[in-house]
Amino acid sequence: MAEAFFWGMLGSASLILGAVVVAVNMPSARTLGLIMGFGSGVLISAVAFELVEEAASVAEGLGATTIGFFIGMGVFLLGDQAISTMGYRDRKKMNAVHSASGLAIVLGIVLDGVPESAVLGLTVLESGTIGVAVLAAVFLSNLPESIAATSGLRSSGWSWGSVYGLWTGIVLVSGIAAAVGYQLMSAATPAAFAFVLAFAGGAILSMLATTMMPEAYEYGGRLVGVTTTVGFAAAFAISWAS
Repeated sequence: MAEAFFWGMLGSASLILGAVVVAVNMPSARTLGLIMGFGSGVLISAVAFELVEEAASVAEGLGATTIGFFIGMGVFLLGDQAISTMGYRDRKKMNAVHSASGLAIVLGIVLDGVPESAVLGLTVLESGTIGVAVLAAVFLSNLPESIAATSGLRSSGWSWGSVYGLWTGIVLVSGIAAAVGYQLMSAATPAAFAFVLAFAGGAILSMLATTMMPEAYEYGGRLVGVTTTVGFAAAFAISWAS
């Protein structure tokens, strides 16, 4: 269990690293857009090959996978809509209300991070070692998300203590989720396992479409197509090599 806890925390530790990057040298809007594009590519690859495809394979059918995928989508969109109704309709504008865009990305990180961390714990249980591809996808994709969210939260007046406290809390929760996954997911049915994987996939894809990718293109321009493709290729290469 301790090993699973460690890997769960390591996978999400890039959230804190992203805040450090912002503290040392605040990225320009264009740079941030390009980084978000890279993270989007990594996440698309993870959704396709590490989550949804794996869910369908584990369950040997599409029932639990389909249900989990659309529930994950629905939960994220409901949370995103709740943030919008609080007066943050311009949350995707970097020069408008930054806090809502940051909170929307944080919501996506939590919704996909907890089940992904549980899956990390399960891979340790099943194989005796960590799933390198999943760990890399979680770590790499969290970095640009953290940079984007930290930039938004700081611009809206959040103190550094609050920002680091937020990321540290999510890192600890991720570690706990991995440990719980180690303990409980081994007893789960294939359908339940598929549901968890697909839920994460639906939440991630919804967050990408509504938050990360629109901002990435707006501020990074057409070059975002390159960084997104590179991110996808890098994550796919890791998955294929493992």
